[in-house]
Amino acid sequence: MIEVEVHSSLRAFLKAQNNTDWPHHLTMARLIARALRLGRPALIQTGSSVGKYCFSYLVPALLGDWSVILVAPDSVRQSLLKQKIPLLQDWLKTEKKVRIGDRWSEGDGLLLTTPQAWLSDRLDRDGRFPPHILTIIDCAENLETWVRQELTIPLEMWDWYQLIDFAPQYAQLIQNVRLKLTQTIFAHPQNPYKCYLLDKIERDTVTNLLATLAQKNLLTPKLEQFWQQWQQTGTIIWATRDRQQGKFTIYTSPPEVATALQPIWQQQPVILVGSYLERESSAVIYRQQLGLGELLCLQFSPHRRNEHIQLYLSDRLPMPNTPDFQKNLLDRVLTLVNYSRNVAKPVVILINDVPLKAQVGAVLAAEFGSKVQVEKTDLARDGILICGWEFWHSFSLKVYAVGSSSPQDFPKPQLLIMTTLPLPSLENPLVASRVAYYKHKRQDWFRLYLLPTALKAIQQAIIPLRESQGIVALLDNRVNYRSYGKTILTALEPCARINYIDPTWFGLSL
Repeated sequence: MIEVEVHSSLRAFLKAQNNTDWPHHLTMARLIARALRLGRPALIQTGSSVGKYCFSYLVPALLGDWSVILVAPDSVRQSLLKQKIPLLQDWLKTEKKVRIGDRWSEGDGLLLTTPQAWLSDRLDRDGRFPPHILTIIDCAENLETWVRQELTIPLEMWDWYQLIDFAPQYAQLIQNVRLKLTQTIFAHPQNPYKCYLLDKIERDTVTNLLATLAQKNLLTPKLEQFWQQWQQTGTIIWATRDRQQGKFTIYTSPPEVATALQPIWQQQPVILVGSYLERESSAVIYRQQLGLGELLCLQFSPHRRNEHIQLYLSDRLPMPNTPDFQKNLLDRVLTLVNYSRNVAKPVVILINDVPLKAQVGAVLAAEFGSKVQVEKTDLARDGILICGWEFWHSFSLKVYAVGSSSPQDFPKPQLLIMTTLPLPSLENPLVASRVAYYKHKRQDWFRLYLLPTALKAIQQAIIPLRESQGIVALLDNRVNYRSYGKTILTALEPCARINYIDPTWFGLSL
């Protein structure tokens, strides 16, 4: 059977490459080979970066007598095509046609495509990818975000001009509505999230205009989609604005993506692979969010000896919502960064709060100069990167995920400082809207949304530290005193955990 061939070929390849980084290669490869042979879906949580586990799905994809679509982010696709796949094909002596593209061509053996191309085709039924072709989705921890981006419909300035051309008899009404919305949207108070929920008057203004034009069949095709989504129960509606150009954009997005995804899973067998999808191996919440039915689920745990982290967890810091937190945080960050001075590796400090991010950047820049960068990628090997969680995830995926490197060959960090837990803030209008939807459904919005989002962000953030056995400092004391703290600490295992700063962790003597 193909499982036996995959097992023996991958084992010989790994031995020849002296690759012992990830101990689960053979188990995962056999499982994927079986899933591809039987055409059955599967969900795999690896606990590691793509560069560690990618051979486990590439070998069965290349050896089997089947065609496979691989959906992955650009940085992953490029590295696989230029590095991993040629290496494997040379070893396996396979001639399967492999390419990158946004549509299927006759004779394709392994097609690497973008999440946007594959999802847009499946959601819109464009027919660029035939049904029933075996599909692997890598970095599946980002799948919900990708789907939301595809389902979000923007109403931009150009759309207003097109609407006037499409319904010239209502040109004055359309212009008046646009001007009124410009005034009211720009009157919303500034917030750090740079998005603003439309109030009732603004929503009624848009509703009246679109309803009037819809009755006369005078909506453009895009506005027709926008109007249909606008009317759905629980639709999230918000605006962004550009003060410099005096323009605004209105967006609509569904409150959940499961309904849109459920028909897609019936079109072909899909194997979902990600570093971390959910804390439970059965991934009940993840499957519920994405409309997945029953399927084979497997979760690999980090190796206790080779992938543990050093965890500093202070139990004496003030809570993040108290007046003393900021001063104590700055003192602790300075202490930790000073301990890292003698180590020629980067320090990463995760801060989502925009004003606090700027203040920490200013304080550290006064002490360490140009080594400090705030959300920039031109970093020194011993630089200090201050950024938000999303920036770090995007950066680490590009630099570390598949064994590639930045132009500066940015090494894995020695120290990662989490200033606060990445629980989505209810002050963010989009978060508040999603929470309101869960409340309307009488569902546990914290357990189903906030906590899983935080756990996923934490696991993604620490993967490079696991692979270098680095130091993680968590400075949010809620983890010690809130009921969900134990869940978060469990997710950080395996780790060597202490509540004081140990100089020996930084190569210093006591």
